[in-house]
Amino acid sequence: MRHLVQAIALACCSVLATAGSSAMAQETVRIGWLSSLTGPLSSAAIAENQGVVFAVDEINKAGGILGRKVELLTRDTAGDPVKAVNLAQQLVFADKAQFIIGPVNSGEALATVPSLARAGIPNIIIGSLDELTNPAKYPLAFRTINTNTQWIAAANAYAIDVLKRRKVAIIGDTSGYGTASAKAAAALLAKAGITPVYSVLVDPNKTDLTDEMTKARAAGADVVMPWSAATGLCARLLNTRGDMGWDVPIVGHPSVMALPLKALLNKPSYWGNTFAAGYVSTTYRDGKLPERTQALMDAVKPALGGEIGFTFWWVALGYDSMKLVVYAATKADSLDPQKIKDALEHTSDYAGVYGTYSWSPTEHNGFPDSGMAMDSADTFNEGSYQAAPR
Repeated sequence: MRHLVQAIALACCSVLATAGSSAMAQETVRIGWLSSLTGPLSSAAIAENQGVVFAVDEINKAGGILGRKVELLTRDTAGDPVKAVNLAQQLVFADKAQFIIGPVNSGEALATVPSLARAGIPNIIIGSLDELTNPAKYPLAFRTINTNTQWIAAANAYAIDVLKRRKVAIIGDTSGYGTASAKAAAALLAKAGITPVYSVLVDPNKTDLTDEMTKARAAGADVVMPWSAATGLCARLLNTRGDMGWDVPIVGHPSVMALPLKALLNKPSYWGNTFAAGYVSTTYRDGKLPERTQALMDAVKPALGGEIGFTFWWVALGYDSMKLVVYAATKADSLDPQKIKDALEHTSDYAGVYGTYSWSPTEHNGFPDSGMAMDSADTFNEGSYQAAPR
């Protein structure tokens, strides 16, 4: 009888162990995705979401992360920093997310990155403000998008070195991003020995920019450099220039070539002589895109109705950011945050679609200067742009 009881006990333990192993095998990797899918900043986020969702599908079809399926926990921040922080806390403490990607704009990220650092959760940053990475303060935060300084440096170099302009007018907006960017642009110009002939910050909702553009022209500006992520403001700037009959080149933020501007312009010709910071990965040269970009476009297009009607680099950025989670966990052979950190800090030339990334213990910005390009704003074609003339 004693032997029978022992045998039954051993059998029960075996069943429980098997059940436990099965449960462990079925456990998912929970990835939080903070995205402003509604609200004033939604156009880029919706495109990024296409890349994230497509990558998750690919990852799960290939067996997941370390043998576990990815569970994507999408949260819509609506562009609100307070909401972003609350949702980040929910993902960490209630939903037990093991990674967080986003938020998708710098204002929200400035609010969430510190709290995620305190929670000890790896965070893939896709906001551009330089202050968002700091290996000492935010040791688990790694950036995939370029920095704001890289945008500004690319635009400044094009205006000064290619167009040979030195009488710069800077027009920023009064948002935190616009104010910081205008200041940074002026500082970088100063290093090149250039003082703007005119500089102003305007409310992004201001409807009439005649006064600002008239003052820029009166100051002798030979190039106007807008630093604002507000596409409406950029459209009004282009319309004012066109209505004034002033063919001064406009060089600056990617927003001046955002596709939504097309419907806001008084005339299609008003988009001419306008150039924006873009990316090698989504710039046509000799009529072709880089091989990795074209391959992703071909794979994604069927799910988008056969055409790309938005800026494709956002898709590529979302795709790379999700794929990076797989890469880091595989390289670390673990989901432990510190091992993930070590794996990323010892990564060189990781080849994505949006860019080729490198990080180190002292540098958590992964996107290289060599990945930047300058594009002609009015050349949108299947999500990408023609290289600006040189």
